Amino acid sequence: MAKHDAVRITTARSSAADDMRSRQRRYAISMTIRIVCFVAAVAVGPGVLRWVLVAAAVFLPLFAVIMANAGDQRDDGFTLPNGPSTHELMAGEDED
Repeated sequence: MAKHDAVRITTARSSAADDMRSRQRRYAISMTIRIVCFVAAVAVGPGVLRWVLVAAAVFLPLFAVIMANAGDQRDDGFTLPNGPSTHELMAGEDED
């Protein structure tokens, strides 16, 4: 029989709907920042800052997709002990 790690409520994954809503929110925020970069690039006029803003607007979609698709990485560092000192309740055994 395969042993499965216990799922603690602090490390349980969020629902699919909450996960999708969170990803959409992160992507929308990133695309809003991209639009601001484009508008600012036009507003600042010629110069180095314009090209920095254009570069940010061009490369932001790559990072936006990566950040939006980043999974839920909850981990509280808790592990169950596994070894000979671990006590298990066994059916039919009486301790006297």
